[in-house]
Amino acid sequence: MKNWKKVVAALMALVCVFALASCGKSTTTYKFASGGTSGTYYAVANAMAPIIGEAAGMTIRVDSTGASKANIQLINSGEVDFAIVQNDVMDYAYKGTDLFAGEQITSFATIGAVYAEVCQIVAAPDIETVADLKGKTVSIGDSGSGVEFNAIQILAAYGLTKEDITVVNADFGNSSEQYKNGAIDAFFCTAGAPTTNITDLASSAKEFKILNIDDEHVAALKESYPFYSAYPIPAGTYSGIEEDVQTVAVKATIICKADLPEADVYNFTKALFEKRADLETSHAKFKELNLEYATDVGSVPFHAGAQKYYNEVQ
Repeated sequence: MKNWKKVVAALMALVCVFALASCGKSTTTYKFASGGTSGTYYAVANAMAPIIGEAAGMTIRVDSTGASKANIQLINSGEVDFAIVQNDVMDYAYKGTDLFAGEQITSFATIGAVYAEVCQIVAAPDIETVADLKGKTVSIGDSGSGVEFNAIQILAAYGLTKEDITVVNADFGNSSEQYKNGAIDAFFCTAGAPTTNITDLASSAKEFKILNIDDEHVAALKESYPFYSAYPIPAGTYSGIEEDVQTVAVKATIICKADLPEADVYNFTKALFEKRADLETSHAKFKELNLEYATDVGSVPFHAGAQKYYNEVQ
């Protein structure tokens, strides 16, 4: 009987050891704001959540949202903890300008940029430059969206305003359909390249081109809006696009609540880079991730946890 009691005690001790070991791993659940379920943000976030969550010792729950502006507002209200946003939109929020005029938000911090969101201007074959959009019917994205501001800024670089075009406010899917039907002459789309709606358009019988933004106008845009960078869309990215096209891009960037624990954000950032190979396998956009790209992101300060990691590896 004494031996049996010893066996039971040993087993109980072993159970306690395993219980303590598992308790050593954080059971914190964090909410991650992404975008619509058909968009790249949602897919990227869902690819990231289990890989980073396991490596960083946390549970990450992905929420479908209205993307960049909504995500910053959700972080500000405390409804989510992490989010993915365009770096131009977070610049507007932090400074209280443009999309966030009169609504300055500084309750978030940067973790790092992940991939390029490319400003792609799809246009009829007879339209040669952005300047030729004058007098045309053009979709510039949903009203109040980041895409709309990209469109306004790019048009301004060519000396145009919204009054110089017939404005249509539509999302990417509706813009593509309207273009197919001949209802519009061009549309702006800010998304990773290739993006589904343009790929689908390329598989139809409707011809189109993607407008080039030359060096002079790229420089003008960057002078006024430093969050832009030149971006080449390689030939063959879309069927029928047989030459490289230069345009500009903003960056899909991970942000978080500024008051999240430093250790958790450090672990998140560390996992983001140390698990890059696994992330690439899960979603191709992570092939664009590197330290230099991630840290050249704009005006919003890094979270102390992210900065600690970058200080260690740079």
